[in-house]
Amino acid sequence: MMSSGDSQQSQALTKPTFTEVQASALVESVFGFKVSKIQPLPSYDDQNFHVHISRTEDITDDTVEYVLKISNTESSKTPDLIEVQNHVIMFLRAAGFPTASVCRTKGDNTISLMSIDSGSEIKSYLVRMLSYLPGRPIADIAISHQQLYEIGRLAAQLDKTLEEFHHPKLNLLHRENFIWNLKNVPLLENYIGALSQSRNREIVEQVIQLFKEEVMTKLSHFRECINHGDLNDHNILIDLSKSASGDAVYQVSGILDFGDMSYGYYVFEVAITIMYMMIESTDPIQVGGHILAGFESVIPLTPVERSVLFLLVCSRFSQSLVMATYTCQLYPENKEYLMITAKTGWKHLQQMFDMGQKAIEEIWFETAKSYESGISM
Repeated sequence: MMSSGDSQQSQALTKPTFTEVQASALVESVFGFKVSKIQPLPSYDDQNFHVHISRTEDITDDTVEYVLKISNTESSKTPDLIEVQNHVIMFLRAAGFPTASVCRTKGDNTISLMSIDSGSEIKSYLVRMLSYLPGRPIADIAISHQQLYEIGRLAAQLDKTLEEFHHPKLNLLHRENFIWNLKNVPLLENYIGALSQSRNREIVEQVIQLFKEEVMTKLSHFRECINHGDLNDHNILIDLSKSASGDAVYQVSGILDFGDMSYGYYVFEVAITIMYMMIESTDPIQVGGHILAGFESVIPLTPVERSVLFLLVCSRFSQSLVMATYTCQLYPENKEYLMITAKTGWKHLQQMFDMGQKAIEEIWFETAKSYESGISM
């Protein structure tokens, strides 16, 4: 729905505007590669390029396609945080997940800070390069129950594996006022003015109130972990492969965008994943049960974690929808892109509220239960 949540904190956030020629020169000077082809990739508030490298003798790595990422001036002020993200990506890849490989700079770092004199001031941009992952975003594909189950499973495996991750700057993932951490739903009160008085606004106000009463009071009962925090339908890539019997099987071929990673709780990850998978679904209310079943095949939720799942999914919808509306008013030029998903999102949130927690939980928990007995619905 929306990527980086830090953007609304400063309108002074400067999105980089490198030309293809400048970007090519950057790849050469920072990473020592010769570029054969370069194309801009869409991005919310950073700048990304799809880069083809011409093979030379000294490249042993098979990958010749990369994504060059140039961070906006705001994110570029926290190079340590981005370095931790890079190390997580490398750690997960080593553990067998389909994350990118991180290209090292000539100076053997995972990031480089470029200072550009724009005449009036010097701006610094963080530069890094990741291998280009194959596949199509889930958003492009009609997704089956089995795939939803697999995605739930993947989300849990990701968080579980990150328990083993160590880094001297790991504490930077405690991002206290990060608007996209699900813990920070009450911060939405600062942005709710963007919504006109309507049923939508009433629902969001209710969600925030319930969150304070039901979730904030129970935080100490949830199991803490590092969350990817943004497993949306554009951040999971799927590749079509053939199984032994010759059938077409979809496999997750890429997990992208670790920019919203922060300390949270297992139950946050499953709620966020459910919400994003509902957006594209033709049968959104059913989605939760399949994701939950997959997640619980790795990490069964406790009764107290299960009790807040409905509200957490509503909370993530609220975060996404309020921030989309707010950002639209800030950057009207992005309106079309921001509002496509928002339209569906409001519809889903209203439907969840109309049906109510009890009815939805019954659907989710019954579906999840059906997997245990071996008959998936």
